[in-house]
Amino acid sequence: MFSKILIANRGEIAVRIIKTCRRMGIATVVVYSEADADSMAVEMADQTVFIGGAPASESYLVADKIVAAARETGAEAIHPGFGFLSENASFARRLEKEGIVFIGPNPHAIEAMGDKIESKKFATKANISVVPGHVGEIDDTAHAIKISEDIGYPVMIKASAGGGGKGIRVAWNQKDVEEGFPAVKAEAKSSFGDDRIFIEKFIESPRHIEIQVMGDKHGNVVHLFERECSIQRRNQKVIEEAPSPLLDEETRAAMGAQAVALAKAVNYDSAGTVEFVAGQDKSFFFLEMNTRLQVEHPVTELITGVDLVEQMIRSAYGEKLAFAQKDLAIKGWAIESRIYAEDPYRGFLPSIGRLVRYYPPQEGEIGEIIVRNDAGVREGDEISMFYDPMISKLSTWAPTRLAAIDAMGRALEDFHIEGLGQNIPFLAAVMDQERFRSGKLSTNYIKDEFPEGFLGTPPTDWQRDLVSAVACAMHRIVTARSAPQLLRDEWIVIAGHDKRLVRLSNGGAAYRVEYLNENRSLTLTDIDWRPGKHVFKGVLDGRAFTVAVKPAAEGFVIRHRATTLNVLVLTPRSAELHEKLPAKKAADTSKMILSPMPGLVVTLDVIPGQLVRAGEAVCVVEAMKMQNIIRAERDGTVKTVGAKAGDSVAADEVLVEFA
Repeated sequence: MFSKILIANRGEIAVRIIKTCRRMGIATVVVYSEADADSMAVEMADQTVFIGGAPASESYLVADKIVAAARETGAEAIHPGFGFLSENASFARRLEKEGIVFIGPNPHAIEAMGDKIESKKFATKANISVVPGHVGEIDDTAHAIKISEDIGYPVMIKASAGGGGKGIRVAWNQKDVEEGFPAVKAEAKSSFGDDRIFIEKFIESPRHIEIQVMGDKHGNVVHLFERECSIQRRNQKVIEEAPSPLLDEETRAAMGAQAVALAKAVNYDSAGTVEFVAGQDKSFFFLEMNTRLQVEHPVTELITGVDLVEQMIRSAYGEKLAFAQKDLAIKGWAIESRIYAEDPYRGFLPSIGRLVRYYPPQEGEIGEIIVRNDAGVREGDEISMFYDPMISKLSTWAPTRLAAIDAMGRALEDFHIEGLGQNIPFLAAVMDQERFRSGKLSTNYIKDEFPEGFLGTPPTDWQRDLVSAVACAMHRIVTARSAPQLLRDEWIVIAGHDKRLVRLSNGGAAYRVEYLNENRSLTLTDIDWRPGKHVFKGVLDGRAFTVAVKPAAEGFVIRHRATTLNVLVLTPRSAELHEKLPAKKAADTSKMILSPMPGLVVTLDVIPGQLVRAGEAVCVVEAMKMQNIIRAERDGTVKTVGAKAGDSVAADEVLVEFA
């Protein structure tokens, strides 16, 4: 077995690979950029090598630096993780010449299947049904428009070397192609060092189902069943699960057999994923193959008990697979939620910054469930604009799908992050939706269920009770410390538009919470909170909960899952006076275009005095390797321009002001 492996990646996947290497007794080397000098992966590795500036084009995408690091440290093999050079056949071929083992498929397999254009050509020759489209290279925007019109709108513009939702745009008309084609090329060049593009028909309301395959260098290939990845936003997977609630045994076997046949045809010898578009009627056809480890691999590991990273290492070393297809079986159900640094309340736009607080849920076996959190960050780390916005991947396993969903909901409750926007409330909202729980999924799920964007969810009756009880308990604990002479039992609790008379009696380990106007009471026990703490845990009427809490100018802000409320605890007289306070007016920003996120201004194409029409592109702001086109929301004449190409801007910074 290898004695030392270099990991040519960063973040959570680098940490994930280190953990398996440690268990196997293999030393690790981590390369790092300027932005990752203090990262968790750097701290955990046995050796580290600095390879350049923060942009991936100056570090993680520079093959010369990766090879030099392997030579310097004596690493016998390189694991590329996912993204960066993981699907680069030239890099894999170079390592062969250098005598360094590439922990991934052979270069021929990467070229045949990893390249999105070549994989479609290969699949077509093999008489495998593929998504209709243009499988050749595209010269320029004019050529892209002609191809799109020949295929028929809507079309999907995709980077040939793409992955992870980068380098993809859906075009519904010619204008979308004119804007999307150059944006996709730029993202592809920045993220993968390869700006080749192809265009295919965009199939509406499909399901995205992928088959995990694993091969060795002796001609053996198996599949490890499927993952459903239909919950997507802007072509980026958000929630994955294994197995799929759509498939029956017959369809699962057919998809698995096709995936294995495709892999065997190119002598596939590592972990890879064959992706399919599936209809609600269980029809399916080949979409593409990812010749690397997938981000969502933990759910497959949880239902099969197979460590895919270990199997990749063993296959690269030349070992035969230790199991055959008949030895594999699905056990239970697993769900993965991708925790992203993005603000779901602002259209899921990237949110960079420091993790001021980072409290993940407890991992391991908890009764009948398993909680797993794949992360590459710690409290105090910074999420940079230069890389993917993922903070961690939270996975839960349970014997049944509904139990796995319930476990995920509780784990998300326990996951507390402050310092930047994050999508935990959104993920919690999905877990509570009846449509998701019923398994009626499609890639349009988010668009269908949140047509106006994510605004949180209104409180349920139980959440109304919960926030009232928590607010009263917090108020009593604070008052007992700071002004015990003001302690009382009855309070007016205002939570959003809800006003209730609440009596809180007893104290210490347990409180009796009486809702006097409703003639009922609940018991609040097992309280874990003290002033200054940002998470309140307890049990309300037998149901365990965790809420995020923080003081406000008046009262508290309390969030439970996707519901956030400002809560006041007042005496009757204070409540009477409070109703007479005038409402605060929001600042007028109707004549401004604000940067929706922190990022880098790529272009700003308007000047003072210019007339701009509603819907016109005003500028492009790049963050997390994604280019975001900012448009005017109404007609107007530009008064001032607050930035220029190359400037770094903060969220809500004024880009353009209209007269």
